[in-house]
Amino acid sequence: MKKISREDALEYHERGRKGKIQVVPTKPTATQWDLSLAYSPGVAYPCLEIEKDPLLAYRYTAKGNLVAVISNGTAVLGLGNIG
Repeated sequence: MKKISREDALEYHERGRKGKIQVVPTKPTATQWDLSLAYSPGVAYPCLEIEKDPLLAYRYTAKGNLVAVISNGTAVLGLGNIG
């Protein structure tokens, strides 16, 4: 693999839509019915089930598909305190 140049990296990050990820719905959201299921009042039923059994959060939410990266920005990729 060739060495990544400054120009290659800057062009990659500048082109197209900004950022590297996007959030898209995993469920239909085109109709009022869809939105009522996704939000109020439909969201109440999964919430009540999760209250009874917290492990159901893995069935009804994105909990099993999430990760968090927490940083104070003081050592961005070994570049020092540039964050």
